[in-house]
Amino acid sequence: MLEEFNLRQFISAFVVLFAVIDAPGAIPVILKLKRGGKTVLAEKASALSLLMFLGFFYVGEAFLNLFKLDISSFAVAGSLIIFIMALEMILDIDIFREKPDMPKDATFIPVVFPLFAGAGSLTTLLSIRAQFSDINIICAILANIVIIYGVIKMAKRLNLMLGNGFIYMLQKFFGIILLAISVKLFTTNITVLIEHIQ
Repeated sequence: MLEEFNLRQFISAFVVLFAVIDAPGAIPVILKLKRGGKTVLAEKASALSLLMFLGFFYVGEAFLNLFKLDISSFAVAGSLIIFIMALEMILDIDIFREKPDMPKDATFIPVVFPLFAGAGSLTTLLSIRAQFSDINIICAILANIVIIYGVIKMAKRLNLMLGNGFIYMLQKFFGIILLAISVKLFTTNITVLIEHIQ
């Protein structure tokens, strides 16, 4: 397997996943959650993201087939969650209402899923399997996990360095980016679903 490692393939797979995962773009979301009293653990988020990526990489299609789902349905569902999160960031509103029995740990939802290991990144992961060798994609996943860890670990420090005003501006900017990603995910995959139904 190691003899199949190709630096060019690794870099290409890394860049594609980095762009879709967009770990730096999650900083405003992580800070917003922490300001709201939520816990986001870097180690746990990294481990869960890695498990989701590797799990979906090897058994993703089989898992969806088990529930008679396709990738397009999965992507549409994920796009709706990302859309709601983007609205919260842009409009400064809380759509996901707090309840007394809600867990304070926000590491898995919404940070790992759908922010990092969401419909977009998981769908992309399946699509690049046809282009690159498994070892190159796995190395690209590991490299992105390191970045996810660093982003969560340094979120507060970056906030202090950059200031609340700059982070607020970033929140609006990345809110719009998330909104655009959700719209693209939705329109691309809803078209596929409509064509399939017809």
